Amino acid sequence: MAGIETLRKWRRDLHEVPECDFDLPQTLAYVKEQLEPMAARCDCMSVFSPARSTVCAFFDRGGSAATALRTDMDALPVREETGAPYSSRHDGRMHACGHDGHMAMALGACDWMASNPDRLARSVLVVFQPAEETTGGARQVCQSGVFERLGVDRIFGFHLWPDLPSACVATRSGALLAASNETTVEFRGRASHIAKSRQGRDALLAACMFVPEAYRFMDERSQEEPCLLKFGHMEAGEVRNQIAASARVEGSLRTFSAEMGRRCRDELPRIAKEVATEVGCTAETTFSEGYPPVVNDENVTSWAREVLSKAGIDVHDVPEPLLIAEDFSWYQQWLPGTFFLLGTGTGTPLHASTFDFDESILMRGVEVYRRLVTAPL
Repeated sequence: MAGIETLRKWRRDLHEVPECDFDLPQTLAYVKEQLEPMAARCDCMSVFSPARSTVCAFFDRGGSAATALRTDMDALPVREETGAPYSSRHDGRMHACGHDGHMAMALGACDWMASNPDRLARSVLVVFQPAEETTGGARQVCQSGVFERLGVDRIFGFHLWPDLPSACVATRSGALLAASNETTVEFRGRASHIAKSRQGRDALLAACMFVPEAYRFMDERSQEEPCLLKFGHMEAGEVRNQIAASARVEGSLRTFSAEMGRRCRDELPRIAKEVATEVGCTAETTFSEGYPPVVNDENVTSWAREVLSKAGIDVHDVPEPLLIAEDFSWYQQWLPGTFFLLGTGTGTPLHASTFDFDESILMRGVEVYRRLVTAPL
């Protein structure tokens, strides 16, 4: 199995060349450069691309069923401020969400399987996907048909998690991470000079009235089950001494159940229209399709806990669902699966310009993968 120095090198090499969305030429080249020598020494391993900007390694042990492991490869449009000697060489882009670590763990798992194919309980597919942070690269992998062709019937993945102790593995059965719908509300009014404000229709006022009403509605819903709506961006008007003819607020809706998601998407447009009407404006609310919630399959999660417990790896319970989103959820629309969190112990938030971690934790992730692919079902 690849040791800590190899994992550290992989992670830091990838950290230096962060790329975003589907535009990952250096990342893809690096991943392939590591995988192809592994395939050269392992007769049952092949490397291929089932979809745009995606690399897969398949370990064919025969039989009709396979297990999948997944990692994401894309970075964020963040200017790094860690001061680390392996800092990003791409200005304005950074691996601030741990995807470099995720890739290193997946490469470590591939390296071990290439050296120990006879120890695999069944065939294994390892997916290196693009665009987790943007448009959901997981979905195109699912739509490629690769899981059906290779008989994949379960999937596992990891995310580094700063709020957990170093190398702590955690998950929960059922809902783990939220569905996400980007939410945009546009208000239309009529411009006028502020000295003749009664001749105008104040779209900025409508937007300012809407936000607290929307938050009040969501506070009530959150008493029923975890859910969240927050707005982080507003634009309105043209100049300071003119009543704004238009205003736009942008935010994100997070829910766990399909029913709560439907209720929020039905009620929030109604609230916006009612508020707008009060001040003579109109309102239009739109929601992106977003990601579904990450919902861990109870049977697969229970099996994984038992396997890891027998190997001496404690899997801690996440007490309640978390209000972040992850496109691993698309895989769970196709397959039963379990998503794990791996603690960095730093407390430095994901997406922060100072995000960093001690690569020693990656050994635990590789060990978890190794146990999952060698345990009989």
